[in-house]
Amino acid sequence: MEYDNKESIKPDENDYSQIVLRKSLYANFEVNVKEEIEVKEEPINIKSFEIGIYDEPIAFTCESHLVKHELTQTEEKSYQCSKCDKTFTQHIHLIKHQRTHTEEKPHQCSQCNKTFSRNSSLVRHHKTHTGEKPYQCSQCDKAFSQNIQLIIHQRIHTGEKPYQCSECGKGFSYKHSLINHQRIQTGEKPYQCSQCDKAFSQHIQLIIHQRMHTGEKPYQCSECGKIFSYKQDLTKHKRTHTGEKPHQCSQCDKTFSRNCSLIRHQKIHTGEKPYQCSQCDKAFSLKHYLINHQRTHTGEKPYQCSQCEKSFSQHNHLIIHQRTHNGEKPYQFSECGKAFSYKQELTKTSENTH
Repeated sequence: MEYDNKESIKPDENDYSQIVLRKSLYANFEVNVKEEIEVKEEPINIKSFEIGIYDEPIAFTCESHLVKHELTQTEEKSYQCSKCDKTFTQHIHLIKHQRTHTEEKPHQCSQCNKTFSRNSSLVRHHKTHTGEKPYQCSQCDKAFSQNIQLIIHQRIHTGEKPYQCSECGKGFSYKHSLINHQRIQTGEKPYQCSQCDKAFSQHIQLIIHQRMHTGEKPYQCSECGKIFSYKQDLTKHKRTHTGEKPHQCSQCDKTFSRNCSLIRHQKIHTGEKPYQCSQCDKAFSLKHYLINHQRTHTGEKPYQCSQCEKSFSQHNHLIIHQRTHNGEKPYQFSECGKAFSYKQELTKTSENTH
């Protein structure tokens, strides 16, 4: 006989002792337990509690379920996995654990054929098809498909931080936040890129990094269709359409769409020139200014024209040169419409004729 753990249990009046298949959607395991059920027992509100072996609280509908579960924590763990050193109090737990080694997935979704190692995972997955979200937050309009998701979400409102760092005492609302914090302290970087030697403390950092190798660009501009590998690049690009300039100079009223542009601008006010040429006494406010200058000493000309053999020390010099090949004339008189390839031509003609 199977019961949903959100509903009250109504035992057969003629049989006070029943085999109940108790499902814990939150701990990801199922157990067959012979429970003594009294007819007069009333179901109580869902209770949640935390124990060390689980990442999050486990919720029960009846207090007897909670008591039974607590008893299993003190039982001898006589069932040991032959693949690793984990032990279990019940054989069914061992069987389900062994699927992590064999990758057996006997539970299949009837809607999309996706398979799962545990029935509880299949039950959770089904809700992605139905859209069912019965657990509503009382503080905001968010709803969730699982009670445990609601419990975790409510920490945003309560400020509860049950996970504490043993080294510095800092508290966290979520276990994964604590784990990420601890890796910063230990320097642990378990996520290794298979394409290069870089490693990361968080899996999401590895996923983002791998876009450098795959060329994946999942973020697309809705205005012009341009695509980007990183969300922050899309955010910055959108400002070219909206004209938004959120970064303002504290010394003057000038605003910028990018923070790096503001930092460069502020050096005008401070006069800071941290980049010193090792060949002469010249100093520069920006690193790329120094790099361009150093080429006057080395004679390096890395920018080569694809139409002829000419090469240039600076990229903008190459762009200007290419106009001799493509005929581009970006500088135009607004009065007569005459256009020029170079700005100095426009200036000279303006002085003589306009």
